[in-house]
Amino acid sequence: MSDNATAVVDVMNQVADALRTRPEADDTLTKITRTACEVIPGVDEASISITGPDGQIATVAPTSESVCRPDELQYELDEGPCVDAIKYQRTMRSDDLADDQQWPRYGPHAVALGFHCQMAVQIYESDTSHAALNLYSRRRGAFDETMHIAELFATHASVAMGFSRTVETLKEALATRNIIGKAIGVVMQRYALDEEQAFAFLVRVSQSRNVKVSLVAEELLVERSKRIAS
Repeated sequence: MSDNATAVVDVMNQVADALRTRPEADDTLTKITRTACEVIPGVDEASISITGPDGQIATVAPTSESVCRPDELQYELDEGPCVDAIKYQRTMRSDDLADDQQWPRYGPHAVALGFHCQMAVQIYESDTSHAALNLYSRRRGAFDETMHIAELFATHASVAMGFSRTVETLKEALATRNIIGKAIGVVMQRYALDEEQAFAFLVRVSQSRNVKVSLVAEELLVERSKRIAS
């Protein structure tokens, strides 16, 4: 095993030890992306793309705001390494985004944002969800000899950090957020409130009933559906 690969294993063992206290899902995902930047040669920024319950892709645990826009562009264009890594369930790489015919629409946008090289590695899959680790570099050809290290990192991250459990938690959070968002819209329309006031309304109702906001939101949506049906 190469020195770089050995370093990855050593670091992941240390991270696994640190995470045995079962941290929150967001902390685990952030540890994955930050450690990727520290350990995998050439990586400047990282994020994780995950499909939610509705099949849409969302970004979690970006190492900085600068990586959010290229992620979003790939989702909008349905084109790019992170989209294809999830779609085809294999590692995708571009050594020069300025001249890559795999993703002719996305590439120039990424370069304009300062990223010239990109790799996406599948890190989780199930019957209902997929996730990929997105690695960005500001240098062309930065990942010429690091694909195997990135894949090794992804394997250890998935196993050592209990990633499957984290993803299930995150999927539940995404579903809950979606329900609450829809309920806020209903409250805004029904009571002529702004978004902040509508959320405060849901919180107040949940506190008065001593139940979760998500349950109040779900009941509100069910009641609305019944009203529309009648």
